Amino acid sequence: MAESSDSVSVDMEAISPGGKEHLIETRNGYVSVAVYGDQDKPALITYPDLALNHVSCFQGLFFCPEACSLLLHNFCIYHISPPGHELGAATIGPDEPLLSVDDLADQIAEVLNFFGLGAVMCMGVTAGAYILTLFAMKYRHCVLGLILVSPLCKAPSWTEWLYNKVMSNLLYFYGMCGVTKEILLKRYFSKEIRGGAQVPEWNIVQACRRSLDERQCLNVWRFLEAINGRPDITEGLRKLQCRSLIFVGDNSPFHSEALHMTTKLDRRLSALVEVQACGSMVTEEQPHAMMIPMEYFLMGYGLYRPPKLSVSPRSPLSPSCIAPELLSPESMGLKLKPIKTRLS
Repeated sequence: MAESSDSVSVDMEAISPGGKEHLIETRNGYVSVAVYGDQDKPALITYPDLALNHVSCFQGLFFCPEACSLLLHNFCIYHISPPGHELGAATIGPDEPLLSVDDLADQIAEVLNFFGLGAVMCMGVTAGAYILTLFAMKYRHCVLGLILVSPLCKAPSWTEWLYNKVMSNLLYFYGMCGVTKEILLKRYFSKEIRGGAQVPEWNIVQACRRSLDERQCLNVWRFLEAINGRPDITEGLRKLQCRSLIFVGDNSPFHSEALHMTTKLDRRLSALVEVQACGSMVTEEQPHAMMIPMEYFLMGYGLYRPPKLSVSPRSPLSPSCIAPELLSPESMGLKLKPIKTRLS
């Protein structure tokens, strides 16, 4: 783990629903961490995608009763927001230097030091998945496992780089305008739930649209600049010793990137779950599709064991209340790739 920062302090302890939010000073600026659960339990670190925070990126997953039973029962959740993406954030001053993806990964190490955490489980979405993967490469002894949703690992293609540059200019000069929001919503969600002329957009899309209005545009611009300047980390993937579980929607613009990443990871330690009729943000669009793969993933760590028949049939994870055919991947809209997930 990285050495502790010379000046790390909590300047804010605003109570958020169900959790406590800390604003932690690191060598690369302030970072907000919302903590949910018993801090004596193992730690699960989350990191959201561009222009999102833990509410807009992970609320759908953590509001599932099954997720509460599986994740909150086994972990204390540490939701890390990209700098200036937390609720009520002020605009980061223009004199503050732009951070690189390495700086953002180093911030996570300082967060772990602040809370006195050992090895942690990590969950990230797209840009956040890249930051956590880079963190796992730089601080291998700090990461137990990676749960990655529509992850990135290569440098931006010319198409993505140009697309991001257009969005960067819009953010810088025009703020969170209608065009910027549409670009971001296409990044997150499948066409089916974004709606159209004849079909209204889904509530989760409307909620995300409202949350984007709350973001400080220049803070989003700073994170986008870091992600658009990311290096290719493909060569380091096979050296990762932690287990990895990758989710990707088959309608995600980053679908091919996730498939590429899977081919570069150690096949003995990784698994891929493709979610049909879903965009990039599986955590919001189809969070229930993540539950059974995560259960099996966590079994390998001894963090989840299937309930015995004596368990109450009302338990959301009890197989006694679910018909066996409903547990098949096909019934959940999943395509499971035959990649082993246990250690050799």
